[in-house]
Amino acid sequence: MGIFSSIKDKLFGKKAAPDAAAPTETAAVTEATTPVSADLAPKKTGALTGDGGPAGAKAVASATQPAATASAPAATVDVAAILDAAVKANGQKLDWKRSIVDLMKALDLDSSLAARKELADELNYTGDKNDSATMNVWLHKALMKALAENGGKVPAELLD
Repeated sequence: MGIFSSIKDKLFGKKAAPDAAAPTETAAVTEATTPVSADLAPKKTGALTGDGGPAGAKAVASATQPAATASAPAATVDVAAILDAAVKANGQKLDWKRSIVDLMKALDLDSSLAARKELADELNYTGDKNDSATMNVWLHKALMKALAENGGKVPAELLD
């Protein structure tokens, strides 16, 4: 896994592997939706809900929800809010809005020059990686753009 993937995972959350989640969801849906004769329904599903439907009907709806969510596009993630909270939790004075090093520290990631050079490779930096100041400025802008392209809500002033 690359540095950019680590940053995305920290900001957007890790997505469960489809193979790991599918059997559980399928089992829950299969069990909850198995046809039952009318005379056995109260014994199988329990009491009726206030709307007249079996109590198990809500379980079917909630059991099918994760599968629907997994195939739907991810909601936009507020990058600034998450990073502000990460800085607060970190306890250090970090300026993630201007510093790639501080942004990586806020996310509790390796911010070493080697890690930043790896991130530069991932984001297709073509400049001199030995000029770390120039590379860092480019990295921050490129990272903000890449996060926005991948579903992140990034403040407009950071996309210039």
